[in-house]
Amino acid sequence: MESPRYRRILLKLSGEALGRQHETGIDAAAVELVAEEVKEVHGLGLQMAIVLGGGNIFRGNSEQARAIDRVTADQMGMLATVINSLALQDALERAGVTTRVMSAIEMRSVAEPYIRRRAIRHLEKNRVVIIAAGTGNPYFTTDSAAALRAMETRAEVIFKATKVDGVYDADPVKNPKARHIKEISYMEILERGLQVMDSTAISLCMDNNMPIVVFDLWKKGNIRRAALGERIGSLVRG
Repeated sequence: MESPRYRRILLKLSGEALGRQHETGIDAAAVELVAEEVKEVHGLGLQMAIVLGGGNIFRGNSEQARAIDRVTADQMGMLATVINSLALQDALERAGVTTRVMSAIEMRSVAEPYIRRRAIRHLEKNRVVIIAAGTGNPYFTTDSAAALRAMETRAEVIFKATKVDGVYDADPVKNPKARHIKEISYMEILERGLQVMDSTAISLCMDNNMPIVVFDLWKKGNIRRAALGERIGSLVRG
């Protein structure tokens, strides 16, 4: 069996990874696809935590949330991440992967409360830990939650699996001449305002020297390739 490069990773997925493109809600086929990719990587023997967004259901800073108080809207977005986390947990458990959903907002009947030491213990027992409800605080994105949880659980790297194959100097969807960047520093991302992760998340990673690998989720086997240390997508580091 091939040996993974990392002992412990944090995988950041957007809510849209579990939904149909340009639609809201959860797509069962997309959830199954993500679960199969995660199962394959987990089978390599590494420890994995996952942070999911909730944008396929509700996003606190979106147009649809404009009429709602910002704190309330962000809380609704956090609850959306719990729904996504439960959907992914169900798919993983059916695939034979032992999981725990841990929520920053306490709801003991559906998820464990997020406690750092308990999360680490689950990882040490080879359980996939799905961390829901962001940081539990308004005004912070799930990107910031991913960076924070990566530090807390002592992950070695953040895998940012997205809809494009890395970091570009412009939006490749809008600009066909956008240039792919194989390696970039945290500071350059902040200075150029590139939309990799939000500035809070990038700053936290920079302060703690946490590398970020950005790659295309929808290319089959990419999470596994990244786990094995292959140079795919883009690498963000100091």
